[in-house]
Amino acid sequence: MVSTDTSVPHPRMDGMDASDYALFETLIKEASIGFAFFDTESRFRRVNKTLADIHGVHAKDLVGRLPSEALTHDAATATSMETSLGKALGEDQSLIDAFDLRVEIPRDAGVKQDPQSPPATAGDPPIRQWAYSWFPSHGADGKVLGVVLIAVEVTDRRRSEEIIRRKEERYRSLVEASSQIVWVMAPGGEVSDDAPEWRSITGQTTEDYLAGGWLAVVHPEDHARIETIWLESVEHRRVMETNYRIRTKSGTYRHYEVRAVPIWRGEDVVEWVGANTDVTGQREAEEMRGRLTEQLSAAALRTARLQQATSMLAEALTVSQVVQVITEVGRSAIGADHSAVALLNDDKLKLRIITPSAAEDIAPMSRDDIKVGERTVMSVAVREGRPFLAENPDSLREQLGGEDESGLFEEHTEERAWVGLPLLAAGAPIGALRFSFVRPREITEEERVFLEALAGQCALAVERAVLFEREHKTAEELQRSLLPSDLPQLSNIQLAARYHPATRHVQVGGDWYDAFRLPDDRLAIAVGDVMGKGVLAAAGMGRVRNALRALALNDPRPAAVLSGLDRLFSATEDEEQFTTVAYAVIDPETGLGVLSNAGHPPPLLISADAPARLSTSEPGTPLGWPSQRQQTSFSIEAGNTVVFYSDGLVENRRRGVDAGLDELVGVAADAPPEVVADPEIIVDFLVDRMLAGYEQDDDVTVLALHVPPKTA
Repeated sequence: MVSTDTSVPHPRMDGMDASDYALFETLIKEASIGFAFFDTESRFRRVNKTLADIHGVHAKDLVGRLPSEALTHDAATATSMETSLGKALGEDQSLIDAFDLRVEIPRDAGVKQDPQSPPATAGDPPIRQWAYSWFPSHGADGKVLGVVLIAVEVTDRRRSEEIIRRKEERYRSLVEASSQIVWVMAPGGEVSDDAPEWRSITGQTTEDYLAGGWLAVVHPEDHARIETIWLESVEHRRVMETNYRIRTKSGTYRHYEVRAVPIWRGEDVVEWVGANTDVTGQREAEEMRGRLTEQLSAAALRTARLQQATSMLAEALTVSQVVQVITEVGRSAIGADHSAVALLNDDKLKLRIITPSAAEDIAPMSRDDIKVGERTVMSVAVREGRPFLAENPDSLREQLGGEDESGLFEEHTEERAWVGLPLLAAGAPIGALRFSFVRPREITEEERVFLEALAGQCALAVERAVLFEREHKTAEELQRSLLPSDLPQLSNIQLAARYHPATRHVQVGGDWYDAFRLPDDRLAIAVGDVMGKGVLAAAGMGRVRNALRALALNDPRPAAVLSGLDRLFSATEDEEQFTTVAYAVIDPETGLGVLSNAGHPPPLLISADAPARLSTSEPGTPLGWPSQRQQTSFSIEAGNTVVFYSDGLVENRRRGVDAGLDELVGVAADAPPEVVADPEIIVDFLVDRMLAGYEQDDDVTVLALHVPPKTA
């Protein structure tokens, strides 16, 4: 066989037969590793082709020469080789991977590239890397004969290490960019590796972290919950996802979300990897958003309550009703346990506390009067024209100079916080509003704004209610002055009348009734209604009443009187004026009578021995409408009653006139005999029953004529 080895030939070694020597030569020559033997003077003595190719020279050009002599084209490599040779010879020890040699391989060399390795720059040949190891060679006597060099290609290993390194760098950069903290735990949940990033945030020492881990700095309120979740996740080997607060090295707490996953190798968990994400900013934003939402909701609720209070106060016509509304609003809007309204007297020196029972008559002062100069919640608010706030008894005594209000509100000794608000009308005080609480209470700025707005609405309502009560009283007195002061006293007929003004307005109404003796001793009865309110209705009522009396004295026949009123209306009244009248003339001795009706509700007939019924006489048309007036004769038997009334008794917003007439008959039929026998009682009975459950929105007039039974 012809040898292709270009190294310098050596005699066959002693003790090695031909076959062993051949095997050795073949390994040296065909192996993919580089091989060389240096003598004690650091000269090449034997070199295989692989090593020569690594350095781009022929093996024969290396033998007998120093590296610096043979590798003149790569002085750096030659210097490194001689340094390593000197250490191996001088220290008589092996140098493993003393240095790596990077060798450029031509592109046509057919070297297969690792698909994971980074691509070479265009025009650059691929690079192969070799690791050089040096081993001193000893003779039989132990003396160093030289140094053996073995060069192993580590291209793939270095590329793999580079790939791993870059992946680690990318992973680390990703973790840092995402503000995540990564930690590793043993399969049983114990700390296995240090977590420097975690410790830099928490301030834990390495010993502290290795002893207690991340659980040691969990917020005390979260610790038991989180520890339970973690132990259950470890026991059941399932992913843990939760959130908790962590104490930082500054002593503050931050919110973190954590996800810990088990790392499997086959069917076993080999470790746990967790990632913590700081979500403090997100939590704070959510809390801020929640607080803003609560504030907006509270503001919307206060606005709605103020609108509701405004609406309720607009419906309150009396001071008593205003007090009731304020009490309800104070309870529902700010949780006040007690409320009070006080009004200034005419000289502005005293405040009178208004209660629902006392509100109907606000003129006189009572024993509950409070001097404006006193040190009380309401007097201070009125005197200084600003809200008075005392969140506890100490604050109250401090502001009032050591005094309190136990003498004024003895029934409220449990009060522990107070609010006083001035009631201002056109900038001037007219009274004060007072809220109190049975426990200490701090009023927020938003609540203060709400209360001041409420006080403004209350002041308007009180001012309106005071005016209403005065005008209503005046209107009622005027209304009653236009009605007869008393009814005729007759032996054979008993009369009773009632007038109930509507409670929803203060204007004078148009309802009226009249009863008077005619020159022939017969009795004239009239009940009328001038539609509308105010002065025009009252003036029309007065004209009709006076004209009816004048006509009746001239010609008392009902048809003639109504015809005369028609002529009067045609000549003097507005065409839009709508007036109804029922007029009757009765002989007290016989009970015989004549009735004429100008569009008025029919009279009610109540008998002791027959069902109640309505008159069937022709109702006719209202005054001033073209009509041929008719009159109907009737007779009132002994023990019977005839009731005249206005439409306010039978008609309202919830009940039509027909339904009201049917109900009136039913109520009269249910009247006990003793009620029917007394006209004073029957009129009150009918009014009470017909108005029960309904809001009176029109005047009610009732006139009853009763013929007593004849005595034996």
